[in-house]
Amino acid sequence: MKKLFLLTFVLIACKSKTEPSVYSDFEIGIIADCQYCDCDSQGNRFYRKSPDKFKFAIEKLNTKNLDYTIHLGDFIDRNFESFDTVLPIWNRLKSEKYHVLGNHDFSVLDSLKAFVPKKMGLKNRYYSFIKNNWRFIVLDGNDLSYQGAITNTKQKETDSLFNLLKKENEPNMQAWNGGLSLEQLEWVKKELDDANSKSEYVGFYCHFPAVKDKEIHNLWNYKQFLKLIEPYENIKFYFNGHNHSGDYVKLNGVHHLTFKGMLDTSDSTAFSVVKFTKDSIFVHGYGREPSRSLKVK
Repeated sequence: MKKLFLLTFVLIACKSKTEPSVYSDFEIGIIADCQYCDCDSQGNRFYRKSPDKFKFAIEKLNTKNLDYTIHLGDFIDRNFESFDTVLPIWNRLKSEKYHVLGNHDFSVLDSLKAFVPKKMGLKNRYYSFIKNNWRFIVLDGNDLSYQGAITNTKQKETDSLFNLLKKENEPNMQAWNGGLSLEQLEWVKKELDDANSKSEYVGFYCHFPAVKDKEIHNLWNYKQFLKLIEPYENIKFYFNGHNHSGDYVKLNGVHHLTFKGMLDTSDSTAFSVVKFTKDSIFVHGYGREPSRSLKVK
């Protein structure tokens, strides 16, 4: 009897140790491209309407029990003082808050570029955090760019990468896109290896998309990034902004979802509540953002 009890205890202990906590449902909020500035509208970009859309989104998100909310880049369109309009709205959120750096977030005076991450509450320009057995990796697509490369070293690396890839005549080699440095890619691999050893699911956040060939909005070195992540079966999604029209592609089991920009149109908005369950990611879209179900098994 004693041996039977001991065996039962061992089996229960083993099961509880290997049972992934990802099975605990949780929800997050996602907003892309608020992109505010006190500027006249241009085309379908209505800059002065962003604060009211943003307020509505924050009020709606505050009715949910969210683990966190993340903004996928281009918090502002230009001018450092634009932060002072949208940050107080953002800070009304009851959930934890995270930012992705967008190209327009660095559309400020050169003398102020170094202060942008701190202004947005970021200790590091790229980083990761863990929730419910998920490792969320936040990339900095402006690491090498003509907007966000601040140091002389990064500016030289930017020129080298841009000139190298420009020879391939890819449409994404635009001055308003950016790329990942070798240093950041090495950090990503370490994060993935660590997540793999701990049986964690992985989700990426970035401002720029990184999947479709001939996509004008892509990271400069998206092919290098895709080659890096291909062996890791625990990667389940890559969420981004930048292309305000939105997009979706599934590649090698990874859901690449581009969220629509909040900025666009005069009378609609775009944001989401995303629910993680045992085997799915459910996107509940508001405004122009469509709802969808993404399988993760």
